[in-house]
Amino acid sequence: MPAQQDPAIEIVPVETVPVARLRPYAGNARTHSRKQIRQIAESIRRFGFTNPVLISHDDEIIAGHGRVEAAKLIGLAGVPALRLSHLDATQRRAYALADNKLALNAEWDSAILATEFRALADVAFDLDLTGFSLPEVELVLEARAATPGEAAGERPSRRNGAAAHALCVRGCHLLRSGDGRGAADASDQPGDETTMRAEATQ
Repeated sequence: MPAQQDPAIEIVPVETVPVARLRPYAGNARTHSRKQIRQIAESIRRFGFTNPVLISHDDEIIAGHGRVEAAKLIGLAGVPALRLSHLDATQRRAYALADNKLALNAEWDSAILATEFRALADVAFDLDLTGFSLPEVELVLEARAATPGEAAGERPSRRNGAAAHALCVRGCHLLRSGDGRGAADASDQPGDETTMRAEATQ
């Protein structure tokens, strides 16, 4: 039997709000680099504005500062928004923190992540749009290839397969960035030891 909906939970409709009306929250503790704003903007261009901005009754941004800056960057006049009029000032302050932090508390399943990267690389999809950097993608693929516990006869095959995917990923990345080198040259370039993390794009 499906669970009964809590009557205290308010379902808020999405509305379109002019970007010019939105005010950033002065206490927003989440920072956004210019690089991340560009990444969010490119994601919006490719996938659409899929995550509404959360705002107060008087158009103050509760969550979604990065998305609003990205909307400005690509010239959007309005953005989808959820108006959380039922929250008081204290609740808005708390939720501004929770909205970002709860997303950071999640973890990645490295095996599934590697599978998804391989599937996207196989069709030459631009992995930059996932928010992961090239070194992060390579680390995931290489780590899965080196995972112990597999039969000795299977491990070289998996390692070679992961290396091939990493090479494909790096080669496609260089071609997109306008670097004239081939994939074979790209394989000689060192990758940064970047720590993979879940990032909220709020």
